[in-house]
Amino acid sequence: MRIIKSKKFKKDIAFGLTIILWIVTVWLLYPLINLDSIDMENAKEYLYRSAFGISIMIIFFGKTILDLFFPQVTLSKAPLINTIFLSIYSFLLAGGIIFMITRVMLLFLRSRKSGFLF
Repeated sequence: MRIIKSKKFKKDIAFGLTIILWIVTVWLLYPLINLDSIDMENAKEYLYRSAFGISIMIIFFGKTILDLFFPQVTLSKAPLINTIFLSIYSFLLAGGIIFMITRVMLLFLRSRKSGFLF
């Protein structure tokens, strides 16, 4: 009984840490979503902040792809609903990464008009 509680506790901790990491990622990427309302004086800060957020998203994407191709279940193959969910999740992550990278490029190009960014 203790082993079952321990596994559930570990899963709950992992789920909680994932949620916290997603909240931090959204906070890091928030200026890119509201790109029209940011000040160009702080463009360098937004660039580094968003680069860190995109890095976290890339790590999540890599973990999702790893879970999709190499499932860690005891059965010989993953349940169909799990595979479908991970596929949709990976496509959404890839789209989000591409969207955020294009926003970073927009920020960079917009800041180039006012001077050298670095």
